Amino acid sequence: MENQNQALKSNKKRPSSGMVVLIVILAAVIVGLAIWGIGTLDKVHKEKLEKAAQRTEFTAQLDSLMTVHNKIKAEYGQLSDSLSIKDSVIQANASEIKKLMNTRWQYYQIKKKLRSLQKIAQGYVLQMDSLYNENHALTKENHQIKEVLQQEKQKNAQLITEKKALSGKVKQASVLHTYNFKVQAVHVTGMGRERKTDKVRRVSRIKVCFSIAQNSISKAGVRTLYVRIARPDKKILVVSNSERYSFMYNGKRLQYSAKKDVNYQNESVDVCMEWSRRSTQKLKPGIYNVDVFEGQHSIGHASLKLR
Repeated sequence: MENQNQALKSNKKRPSSGMVVLIVILAAVIVGLAIWGIGTLDKVHKEKLEKAAQRTEFTAQLDSLMTVHNKIKAEYGQLSDSLSIKDSVIQANASEIKKLMNTRWQYYQIKKKLRSLQKIAQGYVLQMDSLYNENHALTKENHQIKEVLQQEKQKNAQLITEKKALSGKVKQASVLHTYNFKVQAVHVTGMGRERKTDKVRRVSRIKVCFSIAQNSISKAGVRTLYVRIARPDKKILVVSNSERYSFMYNGKRLQYSAKKDVNYQNESVDVCMEWSRRSTQKLKPGIYNVDVFEGQHSIGHASLKLR
């Protein structure tokens, strides 16, 4: 009996093997979580340090670039006023980069903008040198200055070419454009009423209606529009064969079917013009091509089928 009591006491003091395993597992998990947490904190800390180092590097680059830029601007004095627009672009880009660094951190975007700003600043220096050379006769030029001047000549030639191309685009953009074309033949009854028709023998008039588009670039004022209606055999339906009813287009004199002056004020405007058939005039069935001209430009085209 005494031995049994001792055995029971011994069993109460000694934990089971399952409990020991559970304690070991929990301890391992706690240790793992602690190590992971330390690693995560260490990673976050490293990322913060890396971002801080990048920010410091970018700040130093930006400060250096702007210091040099402002120094050059001060050295050239009043001459720098002629490039005030480019200077404002540089200042605006620098402010944007500072804002990016202070608000949202985007490493590659800031790096890209810094490179772009460096190129703009380099272009500013080159243009400033060019202006200085145009206003001051240099007595001595070293090899490096000659190379810079040659580069500037090439850039100036390119700018002239681009300016001519831009001038051509502006000129083209100022041309009037038409839309909503509506061409129809009408028969005028004995009562003077107009009825739409597609039969050649019943045609009394051919009406051409369209809209001139809004164009802020084009010059406002009175514009003379001409309509030429060509029969299927390509002969023009003219008002008269007299030179009085003609206009000049690209060095050629052309007869017109209808003419109208329109007061164009850069806003869209609807226009209708018409050609009236003489009683003795014969028409042929087929496709009638209609073209509208203004100045030295063909600004619209449509067609009409008669049977």
